Amino acid sequence: MTSSKAKPSRVRDQASSEAAVNRAASIQRQLDRQELHCSLIALAAKAAMILVGCVSVARLSVAYQERLDRHGEIAAVLNLESKKLETLQSRFDRLFSIGGEKRLLSEQDQWIAPNRLRVIWR
Repeated sequence: MTSSKAKPSRVRDQASSEAAVNRAASIQRQLDRQELHCSLIALAAKAAMILVGCVSVARLSVAYQERLDRHGEIAAVLNLESKKLETLQSRFDRLFSIGGEKRLLSEQDQWIAPNRLRVIWR
């Protein structure tokens, strides 16, 4: 009797161990799937962050180029205005040097229309 009882118990043990192995394999597959899903989500998040970074760098480079262009324009205008200032300063200095009054009057002659009378206040 003991040998006949031993066979069904061995079969039961083998069946239960197979069920345990199947269950463990099923749990492992679920864990692998979950890990894969989490990895894909992390990969997507990283890719999105890289995309945002690339777009930001592109926009910053465009803005930087615009600022360089504006700077070039402003520098050109500054150079022109500086030259005008130097010319006007030298003219102003000539007016207050010896003979400056005569130079002013000679310049004024060109500005007054021929049919007008010049009035000088003293």
